Amino acid sequence: MDNYLTLLSFGDQGWGDEIAWGVLITVSLALATLPVGLFIGFMIAVAKQSEEWTLRTAADIYTTIFRGLPELLTLFLVYFGLQIGIQQLLKAVGLGGAIEINTFFAGVIALALVFSSYASEVFLSAFRAIPKGQYEGGYALGLRHGRVMRSIIVPQLIRIALPGLGNLWMILIKDTALVSAIGLTDILRQTGVAARVTKEAFLFFGLAFLLYLVLALISSIGLNRLEAYGKRGEQVR
Repeated sequence: MDNYLTLLSFGDQGWGDEIAWGVLITVSLALATLPVGLFIGFMIAVAKQSEEWTLRTAADIYTTIFRGLPELLTLFLVYFGLQIGIQQLLKAVGLGGAIEINTFFAGVIALALVFSSYASEVFLSAFRAIPKGQYEGGYALGLRHGRVMRSIIVPQLIRIALPGLGNLWMILIKDTALVSAIGLTDILRQTGVAARVTKEAFLFFGLAFLLYLVLALISSIGLNRLEAYGKRGEQVR
């Protein structure tokens, strides 16, 4: 037991510092991905409702690709593909040298692509759940389309889409573990290194299990409060 406490302690003899850093990276990665994925997903949902067929087709192709590809493959394509693409571009303009993409940046982009493809479907369903009379009422008051969206549609959209987006957030937290494959020092990467060095796989992977579970529980509590707040706001109206 004392040996386990030493391994989990902070300082030179333990792995507490490294694992705490991994938790910070995991949370930071998820929080950085969320707004990017939500924005792209919202724009894709808007494009899917466009009267312009090229926008609808492009949006459908986007969601088909990134919902169909395995998340790990998407991560590899972004991480290695961006490096190769930038190197080829530099070579074309007469510049050389090796280029290495930041792993955190690559993780955000790859996870945002996957997250947004699913979020767009959630937003699209929410859009379709809002009666057309809501739009017509806003236009009848003389409001421009942008004002109607900001003041009438988007607040309802968020409330309707929140449960689905909450599920996607929980999936996103789990998907952050994939970035360990490209060397980012998240929870799984740090606990995996500790397990190999100390030969205490059960201890450290069990700790990883507990850490992800704690993050999921905290997220669940926060999401439940957000949904309750949204329902109270709807009852007041």
